[in-house]
Amino acid sequence: MLNRRMMLERSAMGMGALALGGMMQAARAAESNPLAVRKPHFAAKAKRVIHLFMNGGPSHVDTFDPKPLLEKYAGKALPVENPKTERKTGAAFPSPFKFQKYGQSGIEVSEIFSKTAQHVDDMCIIRSMHANVPNHEPSLLLMNCGEARLIRPSMGSWLTYGLGTENQNLPGFIAMCPGGYPIQESQNWQAGFLPGIYQGTYIDTNQTDINKLIENIRNKDLPLQKQRQQLDLLQKLNSLHSNNRPSDPLLESRIQSFELAYRMQMDAADAFDVSKESKHVLEMYGPGVQARQILIARRLLERGVRFVQVWHGAGQPWDSHDDIELNHRRLAKECDRAIWALLSDLKQRGMLEDTLVIWGGEFGRTPTVELPTPGANAGKINGRDHNHHGFSMWLAGGGVKGGTIIGNTDEFGFAAQDNKVHVHDLHATMLQLLGFDHEQFTYRYAGRDFRLTDVHGRVINEIIA
Repeated sequence: MLNRRMMLERSAMGMGALALGGMMQAARAAESNPLAVRKPHFAAKAKRVIHLFMNGGPSHVDTFDPKPLLEKYAGKALPVENPKTERKTGAAFPSPFKFQKYGQSGIEVSEIFSKTAQHVDDMCIIRSMHANVPNHEPSLLLMNCGEARLIRPSMGSWLTYGLGTENQNLPGFIAMCPGGYPIQESQNWQAGFLPGIYQGTYIDTNQTDINKLIENIRNKDLPLQKQRQQLDLLQKLNSLHSNNRPSDPLLESRIQSFELAYRMQMDAADAFDVSKESKHVLEMYGPGVQARQILIARRLLERGVRFVQVWHGAGQPWDSHDDIELNHRRLAKECDRAIWALLSDLKQRGMLEDTLVIWGGEFGRTPTVELPTPGANAGKINGRDHNHHGFSMWLAGGGVKGGTIIGNTDEFGFAAQDNKVHVHDLHATMLQLLGFDHEQFTYRYAGRDFRLTDVHGRVINEIIA
């Protein structure tokens, strides 16, 4: 017989065991589907992200940061000491493009982005961005992964880890780059020490045939039912293997990748087939690779993909060391209309309010002309060198305060001056809009807690509506 004390003790322990059992079951369910939808720390203003990445470093003084004083000093040395640049630069080089005011906010934008500028009242333009160094490789990794040298998860991987994805038949994170890998290749969308399922899925949008766009998307020899039987057997073998090797991230990633590859056969072909869009929509986005991949990005977002990165070219197309007038005009023409169409399309579908759109490159360019350097340019004196001291990016939708400007560069456009925004600050603000406290959003690895912003970053509250 049990006395009262023993009965209460055993009953209490029993309730605890029941509660623990329920918690463990929920944890196992989450582990079995790492892409399941999860809630952020607090109510989010944005639920998905599209990152329009202008690879190579667009010139801020030719796009979103007008500097009329450069005209006064055209061909002359600037009356201030220039910050250090990667290569030697010379005299002041005024923009060959005209700027004009747009929207009710009256924000000035270059003529080469005249279509995009029609949405300036939806945009927050950060004119005081700055990074660490004037080199592509570390700056690409800093912008995409929050760390310039060491292996770290990309921001798309962090977001997919934190929120999961709303479509289990598509990857949660997709990176589209026409023509092959950019500099630093897949490190730009790597999962780092996060489970491999959170790595970005690369798509070469130069391809239009679905079988070339996504390799091995269809099995010509086996129907889905037979594939499912084979996959079930493979997963059983992998599970047995995993039981003897607990917490093996490579094995777990392999298991999840097989499952995702099978499920993608259902939805991927439809998501990437822009021919299913109406004639009106196709004409709105316009022709060309950039237009097509930006339209694909919208189709992916509305199907529940969490993070879509759209690269402008595999090389560094915006890296205009020469012929900046010719090259920047051409590059902007390839995407200006499509970016305008994307923002218009998202707004018409009621998606812009909870879709965060980010535009920019890894750094900016100098307001002075780059002097001829062996191996760096063609010897022409009509381009700009890399500039990490100050550059521009803009955000739209997803809880962003539209029609606003954050910070500025000096009167010549060389360096960020007021309300300086580092890349870590941009990441912290992005996570805030998505419902995460960037200091608490961590992953434990190698004995310490890591985060996208490392030990840096501040939320720029002026960006948030």
